[in-house]
Amino acid sequence: ADRDSKDLKSHGSMARFTALVASLMLTAAVAFTPSVKSSSRTAVTLAAKSKALPFLDQPKKLDGSLAGDAGFDPLGLSEIEGIGADLYWMREAELKHARVAMLATVGVLFVEGCGSMPGFVS
Repeated sequence: ADRDSKDLKSHGSMARFTALVASLMLTAAVAFTPSVKSSSRTAVTLAAKSKALPFLDQPKKLDGSLAGDAGFDPLGLSEIEGIGADLYWMREAELKHARVAMLATVGVLFVEGCGSMPGFVS
């Protein structure tokens, strides 16, 4: 009688193991099957996407006419109206601020490497 109960226990655990393996195989097979699209959805119009950020729509004013223009404007600054500045003025301001920032970096590195200038107390 003891031997029969061991056979039943091992048979029950084997059946559970087989069911587990079968469910895992089914899950893996379902994961790679193509999904069926419902036809009741409305059609989505696809706007042109930005080259720089393909998950965002391309800004209207950034059409590639400026040098280096790849449509990078995540904050929408090119669409701001009523500030008295056009896209060319904003480009020039950005270049000026970038050059000032580069000079400031050189100044910080000079002071760190060589010390302060004569006559300036640090």
